This record gives sequence, structure tokens and C-alpha cells, in this order.
Amino acid sequence: MSGLLPSPLLALRGIGKSFLGVRVLDGVDLQVRPGEVHAVVGENGAGKSTLMKVVSGVHLPDEGTVEFAGAPRTFRSPREAQQAGIGIVHQELTLLPERTVAENVWLGREPLRRGLVDRRAMLNRTAGLLASIGEGSLPPDTRVGRLGVAQQQVVEIVKALALDARLLIMDEPTAALADHEVDQLYALVRRLQEHGMGVLYVSHRLKEVFDLSSRITVLKDGRAVAALDTADTSADRLVRHMVGRELSSHYPDRAKPRELGPVRLTVRGGGNRKLRGIDLRLRAGEVLGVGGLQGSGRSALARALFGAVPFSTGEVAVDGTPVRPRSPRAAMRAGIAYVSEDRKGEGIVAEQSVLDNALLAVRAVRAVSAVGAVSAVRSGRIGRGARTARVRELLAAVELRAAREDQEIRFLSGGNQQKVVLARWLALAPRILLFDEPTRGIDVGARSAIHELVRRLARDGAAVLMVSSELPELLGMSDRIIVMRDGRIAGELSAGATEEDVVALAVGTAREAAG
Repeated sequence: MSGLLPSPLLALRGIGKSFLGVRVLDGVDLQVRPGEVHAVVGENGAGKSTLMKVVSGVHLPDEGTVEFAGAPRTFRSPREAQQAGIGIVHQELTLLPERTVAENVWLGREPLRRGLVDRRAMLNRTAGLLASIGEGSLPPDTRVGRLGVAQQQVVEIVKALALDARLLIMDEPTAALADHEVDQLYALVRRLQEHGMGVLYVSHRLKEVFDLSSRITVLKDGRAVAALDTADTSADRLVRHMVGRELSSHYPDRAKPRELGPVRLTVRGGGNRKLRGIDLRLRAGEVLGVGGLQGSGRSALARALFGAVPFSTGEVAVDGTPVRPRSPRAAMRAGIAYVSEDRKGEGIVAEQSVLDNALLAVRAVRAVSAVGAVSAVRSGRIGRGARTARVRELLAAVELRAAREDQEIRFLSGGNQQKVVLARWLALAPRILLFDEPTRGIDVGARSAIHELVRRLARDGAAVLMVSSELPELLGMSDRIIVMRDGRIAGELSAGATEEDVVALAVGTAREAAG
């Protein structure tokens, strides 16, 4: 049967790569056939991103060979890889928001007529490419900044098609997509397959891997430890290859009613430009989940409570005491911590070390009044050495994988960067924790550890508000769920709710009522 299979479009043999003496890739073999979706999975730090950078010309391998379209290739730059027919859609998109779809697609390669940019030709060619993948309804003269994330991904894919790409690398393509947008991406990937394009699909979301791929390569510690036919494997088997151990598919036990403490956070009539009439109560020991579609106000709620975009109307109280979180500093003073969904924009200082990033919050509290503080860490009564030791303990607790604590955080994988951000806020022992997509871009092993950590923090008396677009996580972690729609709380659901219950409130097909 193997003789009937098409020749590989991409063949990697014995790929090795080291940085500063650290072995990142070690003898990796991988093949992608035309029209195939080949998934690459592994824990954070397994080598996935580095391998994709080798394929796309960002890094030269130290050992091994790269064959593309049947010929040995040495890509010394991304441009060389693009010219050969390899495109990539990054997790963080690289489009210019002030330019149109067509201008982004043809940037640096604009069609010319009599020495001037031929805008009509550019628009027509872009429209043709969009139509070829079933996206003809997207106007090519639309400014990219007006598009949602899903449509921007379409633009990135069309850019690759305009370069006559035969292989497309998709790096965590659904990380910022709502559920209905994920379905659209599925359809788009399948249309690319029909055109004979090979797809290298990197994802932490195992459901996507099983839905889309025909084969899976598992990386662990820089090595390809398994090459599997998707149809012949299971999620449990895949996880065992990835993490080297069994992982429970269950979430930590929810809080029992007797384990809940007094009301820790109260909001009455909260509102701003994105929120209206917010009324909620959050108790010590409780994990309150926040669901809803993208743009529904779920992230705006967390940002309002942290003072990043504060409430302009209404009242907020912490432990029964009125507070006015008009700024993040005021929120920190009240014992509120916030883990943003925008890790790169708001979560890290890229050029600083891992340890310095983890220490940012405990260093900042020295400039913050201790009024309302309940922990010695937050009030500054613990010395610098003890604070540093506590942060190191927390970095270990979230299973950080880094070569050294003094290396710049920008060299860590996205998941490991998120772990540093989590440890930073946990060092303050806050009374209220606001998590916005806490496990986005984090591998299955670390995700389980973070879920356990969140639940342990609640058991220790913290009140947790957790925004999540992943319905299994929202349902599995939450003691109660509020669902946002159009800037309001559309309804409340108790433990035991179903995905259908959440979606019905999110899209407006359920009666707005507390559950």
C-alpha cells in the first residue's frame, strides 16, 4: 500500500539544533504529504516552535537535511522558504492594521503598471484568491484593523497562497478564536486540503488534532518520540507520549457548600463603555466562571475589576468595604490580582529575565500603600530574600521549564511565559484572583497543574473569577458560571450545567434568568 502514497512534500531527516549549548532538537524525522494535515504536538519546551522555525527558514539546522518538493533545500531566511512555497500563520498575527486586505497580501510585491502600483489588479487578484478558498464575501479593500481575528487569519492564509505556497504551517491557529470561528477555520483547512496543500498543524488542543489531522508527530525534550496515525490512536495514548505519565481527564473537585467562605467581592450596578448593569457576588473559596462569545464583555469585566478600564458607574466592595479600583495600583492595594489574556502585550517585559518578570508584582508593592492588605508579602513586611525564595517556589509549582532563571523571558515558549505571569501574581497572595484565559497556549501537562493550583488557591481562601472560552474548562473548573452577552450578564448557571446551557445564554436563545 505504501507505494500508492504520494511522495512527501516535506521530509525532515535527523534535524538537530542547539542554542548556547542547550540541545533543543535532537534527530527529528518528519514527513508531510500533499493534501495532508500533519499535527505536531508536545509540551511547552518540547521543540515545536524551533522545528517550525527550521522549516520556515528562521533557523538553519545544525544537523540533518530538509527536502522540499523532492529536492534538498537549505533555507537561510524566511524569504527563501516563502519563495520555495512554504507559508506560515503565526499564533500572533503579523498584519498591518491600517492597510487593506489586498495591500497586506501583496506587501512588497505589488503588481505594477507603467511603474505605478496597479491597484485594480491587486484587488482583482486578491478577490480571486479569497474566492478560491470560499471566502469571496470578504472585500479586499477592507482595512485589516476592522476585521476579527478569524478573518485576519484568512488574510494570512491568502498571503501564503499569493506566494504559491504548497505547505502551510499553522501555529496554534485557534488560540484567540471563539467557538463558531473555530468551525470556520476547520472548513478553511479542509478546503486547503482539497487544493492539495500540505498543512503542518501545531496545537495544544487535542480535539482539533483528532478532528483535522491524519498523522501526528509527538515531540518531547527535542526528540520525535512517536509518529502516529490519528485514526489508530487515542487521546490518552497521545498524552502519555507527550508527558511521559498518565493524566486524569477530570478536573479538581469543586468546592462543597460548607467550604465556601463569606462574600469577598460585591459589584452593584457596575458599568462603563463596554459593560452595563453588572451585579455579582463572589465568595471566598469559590471559582466563578465567566463565559460568553468573543466581544461579549467577559474580558471587559475582568479588566474593569482590575481598574485597567474601570467601572464608571456602580459600586464595588471587597470583604464588605467599599473600594474604588480606578487603576491597577488601586486594585492591587485592595488585594486584587489579574492575569491578562494578552500575554505579550500586558503580561511580560520581553527583554527582562525570567526571575525579574516573576518579581515585578512583589517589587511594585513597595510603592503601594498597604491599606487593606492582608498578607505580609503584599504589605512589604517580608524581606527581599524571602520574596525571591517564594517566587522561586511558585515557579517550580507551575512546572516552569527554563534553562536558567536569568535568561530573557522572550526566549521561553508562550506557555512558559504564561506560567511566569501566574507565579508573579501568586507571590502577592491576593484575596481575589482574576484569570482571563489562564491556560491559553499551555500544554496538557501544565494545564492540569494550573487547574490544580487554581483550585488549591480557592481552598486556601482566595476568591477566583475565571474567564474562559473553552467550554470544558469553564464547566469543569467552575462552582458557578455567569454568561456575558452584549456587555451584560445574560444569566447564571450552577454546577452541572451543560455546554448547550452556556451556548444558549451566550447567543440569546435561553431565557435570561439566574440558574
